[in-house]
Amino acid sequence: MTQLSKKHQQFYQGEAVYQDTLGGGCHWSMRVKKGTLITFTDLHGGANLGLLMFNPYDLLEKYNAPDTLKCQHTFKLTQGHCLYSDMGRIFASVVADDCGWHDTVCGNINKAMVAEKWGIKTYQEARNGWTQNGYDSFLVEFAKYGLSRKDMAANLNLFSQVQTDDQGNMRYIGDASKAGNAITLRFEMDTLLIMHTCPHPLNNAAEYPVRPVHYHLGKAAAVADDDECKNHCAENQRGFHNNFLYNFCEA
Repeated sequence: MTQLSKKHQQFYQGEAVYQDTLGGGCHWSMRVKKGTLITFTDLHGGANLGLLMFNPYDLLEKYNAPDTLKCQHTFKLTQGHCLYSDMGRIFASVVADDCGWHDTVCGNINKAMVAEKWGIKTYQEARNGWTQNGYDSFLVEFAKYGLSRKDMAANLNLFSQVQTDDQGNMRYIGDASKAGNAITLRFEMDTLLIMHTCPHPLNNAAEYPVRPVHYHLGKAAAVADDDECKNHCAENQRGFHNNFLYNFCEA
């Protein structure tokens, strides 16, 4: 059991109602209702949490990384930002963040990349110590909901920081997230959340990194008129309005 800091607890309506840990190199998924808060915590430092989001009632609508970045005029994601679908709606808002930088441009690690960096350990050989990859982890979770390779999209990599030099070369910052760092997402619409804790594709650690991520779930307090995410930019205000129209029409 872990405790939330005041920075994150303040957004909950009461206490978190559930918590669990997703082990390193693992995957999971869940349907999340509008008005839910999830706080993800990097337990040991150096975690990577790959995320994709879908509309559970229309699986063609999914997280859109380019729109998320360009409409908020940013390369990184942090507190105050929103996570957009390809229909101009907001899946979730980043209401609190300890890291200050989360990647959504580098995509996923696949089996060939894992083999090149660390070699392959199968489940038959290593049991729970096998070396899973993000791409196949997403596909396993996809299958539970009738999704497949054609539904893959550019994903979030929470807790991972990637910087660029003057020539545009990207560099993974391996020690960006410290033990205990957390990020809290407030879900603005019902969402199918797909996640894994496999390594970031630019991670060149000597050994396959096994970094668990803890998560708390609870009910969010109502969105205030002066909400930081809603008022971050004019585009976010329009995104919240799109959500209002969608939720109103679906009610």
